Amino acid sequence: MTPSPLSNPIHTKKPFKRILLIALILFLTMGGLWVWNPFSAKSPSGGNQSDASGQTKGGPNGKEANPGAGKGRGGLPSVALGSAKTKDFEVWIDSLGTITPLANVTIHTRVDGELLKVGYREGQMVKAGDLMAEIDPRAYQVQLDQAMASMARDKALLDNAKMDLKRYEDLVQHDAAPRQQLDTQISLVNQYEATLKTDQSAIDNARLQLSYCHIQAPISGQVGLRLVDPGNIVHSADAAGLVTIAQMDPISVLFSIPQDFLPALNHKRSGGKPIAVEAFDRSGNVSLQKGTLASQDNQIDAATGSVKLRGSFNNREMKLYPNQFVNIRLLMDVKPKALVIPGTALQRGAQGTFVYVVNEDRKVALRPITVGPSDRNEVVVEKGISDGEKVVIDGADKLKDGVMVNIADLQQNGRKKAAH
Repeated sequence: MTPSPLSNPIHTKKPFKRILLIALILFLTMGGLWVWNPFSAKSPSGGNQSDASGQTKGGPNGKEANPGAGKGRGGLPSVALGSAKTKDFEVWIDSLGTITPLANVTIHTRVDGELLKVGYREGQMVKAGDLMAEIDPRAYQVQLDQAMASMARDKALLDNAKMDLKRYEDLVQHDAAPRQQLDTQISLVNQYEATLKTDQSAIDNARLQLSYCHIQAPISGQVGLRLVDPGNIVHSADAAGLVTIAQMDPISVLFSIPQDFLPALNHKRSGGKPIAVEAFDRSGNVSLQKGTLASQDNQIDAATGSVKLRGSFNNREMKLYPNQFVNIRLLMDVKPKALVIPGTALQRGAQGTFVYVVNEDRKVALRPITVGPSDRNEVVVEKGISDGEKVVIDGADKLKDGVMVNIADLQQNGRKKAAH
């Protein structure tokens, strides 16, 4: 008898496995729908749901609270304002400069010999005439003694020749000696006198060489690092020298300006008044020293199209140092009663330069303007705005002509606080 398929255990297991698989799939599908259902994330009371930090994320209807975050009251953009004002505006030219001593001297020895001692400390401020170094003077003292001894000998010979000349003159007057012998004696006296002059020159030279053994500071300034230690033999032909002295006060700066400014600069210099120069640190924010323009080069650099200038500074506080790089500002002009606005208020676009002016009703108006000179913080307005008008200095990227705004005050920490 053929067995029934239902009685076959193999056939009864396959439908059972299919049912289990389908049930498992349905279970996972329902679970996933329950997890991702946005209504399942609500609290039972339908209130706001908080995140792990306890901050409220939704309102009573599950929507985001404060949808106008980042805007002012009523969703209006917040801006900070500055004022247009009248003042005497200084026109400066910015440049890069290098601090340069007015005098920088490398001290060399003018005689050969042993360096016995130095009379300075490294980095010390010295005055002109101070003892800097001493060379062994004994050899030059011997030369001086020899020259003086030679002069003493030749002077004795001259004195004797003069006495003989006196005797010959008396003998010739009484025809007791020939005239030729008198002439010979006169020539001998002249010879000894010339020898004495040679001896005096030798003495002067020996004294000069001896004085070179005591080296003095030719200028006042700051001493650099010692290049030769005592005990070494130094020579006048040594290239390095013994030490350097840099004049520190006053001190100068070398900088350049474009040749286009040269006519205006020459006109200003012809007035005879000092032209202000100010040195700033590398960041350009800290003023180091104020000075005046001292001189300018007599030609324009063909490679750069600029002319070199020298400024002079008082440097008693030692804020400026040789070869220091500084930012330089040269005062070219002063515009009296110029109308200026903060530099951050100036905007540029397809319509040219413009500002956003805020009226008393807090409505923004786009105002095209004509600008003049500027500095790091302010811009001169030649046309398009009046004294006292309020201009947007922060938040202009969110504006367009005719919109209403909320006014904000810039705090010292750089953050904004909405005005109420």
